[in-house]
Amino acid sequence: MKAKREGGGNPGAAVVLLSGGMDSAVAGAWARAEGYAILALTVDYGQRHRVELEAARRVAAALGCRDHVVVQVDLRRFGGSALTADIPVPTGRNPHEMTDIPVTYVPARNTVFLALALGWAETLGAEDLFIGVNFLDYSGYPDCRPEYIEAFERMANLATKAGVEGKSRFRIHTPLIRVTKAEIVRRAAELGVDLSLTWSCYVPGPDGRPCGACDSCILRAKGFAEAGIPDPLAR
Repeated sequence: MKAKREGGGNPGAAVVLLSGGMDSAVAGAWARAEGYAILALTVDYGQRHRVELEAARRVAAALGCRDHVVVQVDLRRFGGSALTADIPVPTGRNPHEMTDIPVTYVPARNTVFLALALGWAETLGAEDLFIGVNFLDYSGYPDCRPEYIEAFERMANLATKAGVEGKSRFRIHTPLIRVTKAEIVRRAAELGVDLSLTWSCYVPGPDGRPCGACDSCILRAKGFAEAGIPDPLAR
């Protein structure tokens, strides 16, 4: 549901963090269905799975975004993650065992992403930010939890000129945070999201196909199987 807004700004626009993955695509479609004009933000942070950047461009075009900005922030300089450094990506894990924080966690990634989205939103006079984080079927990332999002939203209204002056009340929308992957797949179908445009795999093969064995592939497969819908990217 679209929350009532306070203050001025541009109430028709929302900044949507668009990674090229299934969850962010559905979050973007959700924002569109709620009547927001989508301003898509994709972050090129030096991720090893570069194919997701092309997926983000495809999804942005399909969503009819008003604007799509790709920002470069090279987190490879810090390393510390299997997605930004030469560290093996875990494969073959049981979804029920994905409760630890894996080596694919990128330090402060969602904090960096949300900060960039917040800066763009404040510049544009937009008050609403969408991010496709999920708390139920996920790989243990601490920056996907509801308490983290709530804390960032409080900070956003304390750390911005628009928030302090009362001109805007920033809200971070997480429409998928408490649903399963199966429910996300079903909502994609309801919202008309073409999931063949999305990308989830951390380590695509030489043929450009998903590996089918990394945490992200396993969780994606689990979602489609439980939803009873075939994955258009499946082998």
